Amino acid sequence: SEISDGAVSLAKLSASGTKDATTFLRGDNSFQVVTPTAVSDQANTSTGYFDLPAGTTAQRPGSPADGMTRVNTTNNKFEFYINGAWASLTDIYTMELMVAAGGGGGASGGGGAGGVIQQDLDTGSGVNYTVTVGGGGAGAAGSTGANGSASSFINSALSVSISPVPGGGGGTFSNANNGTANAGSSGGSGGGAGGADTGNNSGNVGSGTAGQGNNGGTATALSTYQGRGGGGGFSSVGANSNGQTGGTGGTGLNWKSLGTFYAGGGAGGSGNSTVSAGGSGVGGNGAVGGGTGVSALSNTASGGGGGGAVSSTSGGNGGSGIVIIRYLGGARGTGGTITSAAGYTYHTFTSSGTYGS
Repeated sequence: SEISDGAVSLAKLSASGTKDATTFLRGDNSFQVVTPTAVSDQANTSTGYFDLPAGTTAQRPGSPADGMTRVNTTNNKFEFYINGAWASLTDIYTMELMVAAGGGGGASGGGGAGGVIQQDLDTGSGVNYTVTVGGGGAGAAGSTGANGSASSFINSALSVSISPVPGGGGGTFSNANNGTANAGSSGGSGGGAGGADTGNNSGNVGSGTAGQGNNGGTATALSTYQGRGGGGGFSSVGANSNGQTGGTGGTGLNWKSLGTFYAGGGAGGSGNSTVSAGGSGVGGNGAVGGGTGVSALSNTASGGGGGGAVSSTSGGNGGSGIVIIRYLGGARGTGGTITSAAGYTYHTFTSSGTYGS
């Protein structure tokens, strides 16, 4: 067959061979090879159309590969092959995600909130994501509170890996100024400082991770019965203690302004009768005197409260993490607890599982 470019007539020699090149014979008996590279990334000024292969569902390629594109005449959809399945443009939708790791346990200082990552992600039908919900860290007496555990939202084939940093544990009280022993641990949000009898421990706070949380607060130095620092929360740092009163926990995240808070910091322990509050009502309250710190609410990614200002008292446990997915319209996916409100569908994971889109 003859193909005219307006100047030179090309006779096509063969359309067989590989898909990577096609050879034409010019009118002057020279050869020209047309490759995908030569025609890709080029401006197209045509006002007509670009025709695609069309066929029924039964006529799909027997061994499809990612990127194959066609018109399905059975369901009248433009479809493409990706991640082991055929999908159409009408199958694509946007998920709004909140992935929150487990909060840190309290000790004397309050535990830091688990890190939070908020992200929008486009997906299509037939794609599965592995959801992991991390646990909260254990409260401790005489040692630093345990860090929380990681939560994640992963599809390795699509290079999707969302995994915030767990919350840092609260620092313990020490009878001497022995450096990091009384510091809060770093994490998504950092734990509050535990303080010491001697030396200045005001800087011994756990650091937060940028974009995921904040630092813990400082402890009052130089007295057994002084207050301890609050754990950091998603929206603010943990408060510094004030004399014998422990620092309040950092404020959490009101995701999508729905009125429910996540990732509040745990409050520091107090040496007087004033109870310090955990962040946003979800972080654990601090204890007073010889009391035990209050544990954070489960599945809020919040920090545990610090124990009273005595070295033998224990902090509360951090709250476990959570993963929430929402999108506009009716249910299109599976997994988690499915609810609907104000035109959105929600998938809430309070334990590990699989989200199928």
